Amino acid sequence: MKITLIENFRAVFYIPYYASIALGAYRAEGLEVDLKTSSDASKTLESVLSGNGQVSWGGPVRIMLALEKDPASQPVAFCESVGRDPFFLIGRDPNPKFALKDLLDKRVATVSEVPTPWMCLQHDLRLAGLDPAKVARISDRTMSENGSALRSRQVDVIQVFEPFAAQLEEEGAGHVWYAAASRGPATYTTFNAPRAFLEREPETARRMCRAMYRTQKWIAARPTAELVDVVAPYFAGISKSVLTASCERYKFLEVWNRTPVMVRQGFEWLRDAGLSSGLITKRYAFEDCVDMRLAEEVVGEDPPSL
Repeated sequence: MKITLIENFRAVFYIPYYASIALGAYRAEGLEVDLKTSSDASKTLESVLSGNGQVSWGGPVRIMLALEKDPASQPVAFCESVGRDPFFLIGRDPNPKFALKDLLDKRVATVSEVPTPWMCLQHDLRLAGLDPAKVARISDRTMSENGSALRSRQVDVIQVFEPFAAQLEEEGAGHVWYAAASRGPATYTTFNAPRAFLEREPETARRMCRAMYRTQKWIAARPTAELVDVVAPYFAGISKSVLTASCERYKFLEVWNRTPVMVRQGFEWLRDAGLSSGLITKRYAFEDCVDMRLAEEVVGEDPPSL
């Protein structure tokens, strides 16, 4: 059984997806997965909805945006792998007593590549009773460019994911002020597909959930060094020390799920962040965007780790 799986973009926080391929999890479930990389992260889900693949991975925000554009498109998330926000605020100097109000008098460079990181951070600020508009924000540079700006003290704080955080720490050029994962569940990455795919090929989707669950069990049980050895070929430009530090931190922060089931709390937090930012306009229900029935069945089966 062959599946075209569309990769959103290459990122360390997506490691469960690479591990599942490298460990042969899909083959063990009788699936042949053809991994294709999206040419544009903003159009990853769109490419699946238009028939260029059966399944993609990405954030449920994209599902809500697709429904805003065309309610009849009916995309759905059916298996979660990243249930917490993988982004960090990195300052040039240590700040062990950091509070969100500290951002109001700093030059803050946020992520330009995708909308969700700032969407979530501005919601953090609002929940803390702060006005995001009062942040002196630089919003038009890449994470790599912002790393360079932090090194040269052109900015005070940057928003990045791994491996940028670990690289800056290793150089002594930056310090973690805030790990967004510490806020708790905020659903971040799922397998996404048209509802029609789940109705037409439920066994295929179930096998994908099972492959991911068995991978999640493997990641949770094995030393980080083994995980790094498995996924290192996907990150040729990252040193082993940085990749190890990145994985250690994501495991510690519980960024990666231990089961493929999304919790409602994580979805609702993300949706409310989308509403508060104005990125979406409708208060979508969990059931509008998510179908965890197959993932729940797989967890009930309790398959062995890889």
